[in-house]
Amino acid sequence: MRTITLYLFLFLFTTLQAFSQTKFISWNLENFGKSKSQISLTFIAKTVQEYDIVAIQEVVAGYGGAQAVAKLASILNEKGSKWDFTISNPTSGDSYKKERYAFLWKTSKVKLKGEPWLEKKYHLEIDREPYFATFEVNKKTVTFVNFHAITKSKQPETEIKYFKFLPQEYPNLNLVFAGDFNCPESHTVFNPLKKMGYVSVFQKQKTTLKQKCKAGNCLASEFDNIFYKPNALKFANSGTVLFYNNYNSLQEARKISDHIPIWFEFSLN
Repeated sequence: MRTITLYLFLFLFTTLQAFSQTKFISWNLENFGKSKSQISLTFIAKTVQEYDIVAIQEVVAGYGGAQAVAKLASILNEKGSKWDFTISNPTSGDSYKKERYAFLWKTSKVKLKGEPWLEKKYHLEIDREPYFATFEVNKKTVTFVNFHAITKSKQPETEIKYFKFLPQEYPNLNLVFAGDFNCPESHTVFNPLKKMGYVSVFQKQKTTLKQKCKAGNCLASEFDNIFYKPNALKFANSGTVLFYNNYNSLQEARKISDHIPIWFEFSLN
């Protein structure tokens, strides 16, 4: 009888622990708009459907971007869970750099708190200013900062350096920085955030696709990452999705994106 009781306790404990954890995934979906076919959108939905919160970068600013996000949400809603979404206004940079961001989430797991916003204070210094959204999970809140930096050749560190001011701007928010930084986490530009207690989910993890695989190596650069504070979030698990393994070539895979998704699972302290 004791053995049965112990197994029941362990089962209930494991179930409650799993329910309290949230799975977040971030993906730069290159040129996400009308260029993405229904087949591509269905593949993307299948890739992200097991997660609770999805952050997307590189949504097309013009016609087709918002529509693609809505279509993706519609496909996800056909897969058994109720999803909602929010899309940012176009960012402030030059017209050719303008993009949107998006979040999608399972309404049974998380709740959006208030209105998401583009960070305007540094819109002159940051071409694609980050998009903030606060979610409530088990009566606790977390604010994801969705970001896509300028390309490596344009020196993204000149934008990322302003992130050290954002925790001071929002002292009451539990900020998690996520997205495509076009810069490895080992760069000194992240040192101020690290000194504040932020840690990166990934170290030395390449996240962009090469043009061709060489000796089984298909990834090029350490650009995408997630930064959080361990005193606010309890890390449970993390990983990448090597979606290109579903395709015969990287050329085919790159029709979905030139980045792989990154994810982490957490609970709020």
